[in-house]
Amino acid sequence: MRSFLIDRYTKGGVLRLSESPEPALLANDVMVEIQAASVNLLDSKIRNGEFKLILPYRLPLVLGNDVAGVVVRVGANVRRFKPGDEVYARPAQDRIGTFAEYIAMDEADVAIKPNNLSMIEAASIPLVTLTAWQALVERAELQKGQKVLIHAGSGGVGTIAIQLAKHLGAHVATTTSTANIALVKSLGADVVVDYKKDDFEKVLQGYDVVLNSLGKDTLEKSLAVLKPGGKLISISGPPDPDFARQNGSGWLLQQVMRLLSSGIRRKSRRQKISYSFLFMTANGGQLGKITSLIEAGGIRPVIDSVFPFERTNEALGYVETGRAKGKVVVAVK
Repeated sequence: MRSFLIDRYTKGGVLRLSESPEPALLANDVMVEIQAASVNLLDSKIRNGEFKLILPYRLPLVLGNDVAGVVVRVGANVRRFKPGDEVYARPAQDRIGTFAEYIAMDEADVAIKPNNLSMIEAASIPLVTLTAWQALVERAELQKGQKVLIHAGSGGVGTIAIQLAKHLGAHVATTTSTANIALVKSLGADVVVDYKKDDFEKVLQGYDVVLNSLGKDTLEKSLAVLKPGGKLISISGPPDPDFARQNGSGWLLQQVMRLLSSGIRRKSRRQKISYSFLFMTANGGQLGKITSLIEAGGIRPVIDSVFPFERTNEALGYVETGRAKGKVVVAVK
């Protein structure tokens, strides 16, 4: 099968188009013929080697963390899916590889595709929507009437998180550039801070939750927005000791992560705010709930552009510019 892979970790490196063997089908797996795959900054970070300590992949590695396609075969123990089913998923972190023609995934990580979405639209959903769900529903336990700040509202996670937070009944603020104000308002943002004109930490106060996807400066400034008892959740780091334990990291790596996050955890404690790092995980059950929400009109995909499979490198390069509104998708078929 054709696939885009890396042979070594290289910052800014080019993915190599190659012929690879089809993945092995295990007893609990479904084999999916990939129709579309979306591109995430996570793909860039993996290629650059930023996660090699916590995600020890064996190289060469096929990249890609989102998929929509058709089941072509199932393992001996599979009961929930059959050949011909249209599905979508975020593969488990140790079984990624959606920049290819086929992928095998545990059925627990897969869900039936929403019937009101195309394959292109469905491929844009899993990683960012599971991230928003695990941050806002599970970690933050966001309640109706609470106030949440979602940074980078026009990005892949932001466009979905705004919609999910509004569905949960929250008051939603977001940061974005002047050009994207209309977009984030159309998604439900109640307050929009144009970061080119205003400092969000001077404009907003008394918030219950902040979802951060940006750098260290934004993370630390977000403390000023939160009230005592508030929750600061970051999907861009730094990783904390709880994540290290959940990830099964050894003692030494746990200490490294403790050190990396010591500054923000200390500052958070002083203000009686909880800090946590979230690295989303594959979950077909949650994705099934998201499917219901999409089919009911509670969440809609936001797609910036679609690239043909042969131009996967261009798609990844475009995502790295940070200018995409919503998601960038690769059409494999």
